[in-house]
Amino acid sequence: MNALRVLFQLLLYVPLMVLIGYFSSYPRFTEVPEGQALLRLSIVHGTQRLHECRERTPEELAKLAPNMRAALDCPRERSPMLVELEVDGRIAYRRTVRPSGLRRDGAAAVYHRMQLPAGRHRLVARLRERAGDGFDYERSADFDIAPGASLVIDFNAGQGGFLFKGA
Repeated sequence: MNALRVLFQLLLYVPLMVLIGYFSSYPRFTEVPEGQALLRLSIVHGTQRLHECRERTPEELAKLAPNMRAALDCPRERSPMLVELEVDGRIAYRRTVRPSGLRRDGAAAVYHRMQLPAGRHRLVARLRERAGDGFDYERSADFDIAPGASLVIDFNAGQGGFLFKGA
């Protein structure tokens, strides 16, 4: 009886192991087609406040409860963030992102993924974090991106703005 049980288990398990082995190797999966490279733009940033703080008058302070008498009235809402990515002289991505949160006082987030042909490219990344015209941060660089490689464009205001990683 034991030998029969082992035989039936082998008849069940061997085809299952062959099937698992096949699908662990085939079909081949590639994240990027041959001859292409991957560019990822990833930004999470708290922009400037939309309105400046103002000082309250003594009359306004007197009307407030004692625990609410802050001298400055600072609205919490932040400016929308404008992100622009230029690849080889043409705008490849441009987006205005509103800050998160119920009161629009959180960070604005962007994630964009795009494929481009492997080879030499000129990239220019721009960001505006306040109301008005122009950009607050801009960085350009030339890259020779290998086929199948991935280049990440990150942002950190404390480190001077855009960071290019990879390639």
